[in-house]
Amino acid sequence: MNRFAVVILPALLLTPFAALRAQAPPPGGAAQRGSPGAELPPGGASPQLDKLTLPKGFAIAIYADNVPGARSMALGSDGTIFVGTRQGGNVYAVVDRNRDNRADEVITIASGLNMPNGVAFRNGALYVAEVSKVTRYDGALEFTKQGAAAKALKATVVNDTFPTDFMHGWKNIAFGADGLLYVPVGAPGNVVERPDPYSGIVRMKPDGSGLEVFARGVRNSVGLAWHPDTRALWFTDNGRDALGDDQPNDELNTAPKPGLHFGYPYCHEGSILDPEFGKGKSCGDYAPPAQKLGPHVAALGLKFYTGTMFPAEYRKQLFIVNHGSWNRSEKVSHTGYRIMLAKVQGDKVVSYEPFVQGWLQSSGGGLARQAWGRPVDLLELPDGSLLVSDDRANVIYRITYGS
Repeated sequence: MNRFAVVILPALLLTPFAALRAQAPPPGGAAQRGSPGAELPPGGASPQLDKLTLPKGFAIAIYADNVPGARSMALGSDGTIFVGTRQGGNVYAVVDRNRDNRADEVITIASGLNMPNGVAFRNGALYVAEVSKVTRYDGALEFTKQGAAAKALKATVVNDTFPTDFMHGWKNIAFGADGLLYVPVGAPGNVVERPDPYSGIVRMKPDGSGLEVFARGVRNSVGLAWHPDTRALWFTDNGRDALGDDQPNDELNTAPKPGLHFGYPYCHEGSILDPEFGKGKSCGDYAPPAQKLGPHVAALGLKFYTGTMFPAEYRKQLFIVNHGSWNRSEKVSHTGYRIMLAKVQGDKVVSYEPFVQGWLQSSGGGLARQAWGRPVDLLELPDGSLLVSDDRANVIYRITYGS
């Protein structure tokens, strides 16, 4: 399989991956439970749409239920929605055969994988990112039409040289405006200093060749989007833990060119030097965030809206998912568990405000500690509606405007 090429960008030479590998937990093992987040309310994880609030004129409904652990989403050329998962090892195809805006079938198209969080679709092929590899599945659309007669999809590993570390090993992948596949590689710990490709975003050709580091200093990005006009990459990054309830912020970053360093592990949220790794460093030496997203909100999926269903004021603006905090202390409320809207002008964010709220609920005493759902990713459909995955309530929602 393809190995990382030796590509020199403004920092380090890429390190051979054989020396970086760590033992990964088996798929479905105890280590895969992930962060629990806010506690479940008495009603459990069942969707409670009446508790969700949206701006006037917008509505939200269930597009697909029974999608266990629904995470990243990708749109097939025939309207099929491909869904990755972090737990359980499955990849799903969600099909709306009669085009009534409600899924008719959820099909398991791959199973037994190692946290197949990332999915991307291009030229008829489905790409799936596990912890240490990216695999291409040809014929995924035909597979969904064959029913009981379907044979297992042919899997072609395009690159299997990624680190095997479990922590921050799950990936969200996407094809950029340049036709290359972008793959974040998270830090294998809370605050650690490791060589390339850790704590960065890499990119490669669809066949897995030409792998190079695009951005550095990125702790854990699980969301990638490109501005429809400038084609610049925008991405979320989850901040470090154990600096208190209210710092550091998660980050929204923009990378209009390769070679930028976004600070981790030396500087957090663009202004806080790390107590250990920040000694002798200056935050001014690194690319600052375009927007501070709030402490511990677990910012994941994001999407520039390009459709026409929503009012014109939303066009080319950025929707960002806050999956929700898991490690805030008992004396304060949880944060996140919502969809935010960032108004963007050029490379600047001019406003940042809630768009959908209500997954997080008060559990008494005025503190929000219970959540019946946790939104993860966003996907725009051809009609301009917006899908939202939820890995706690195991559903996909559809947001619409007007009748």
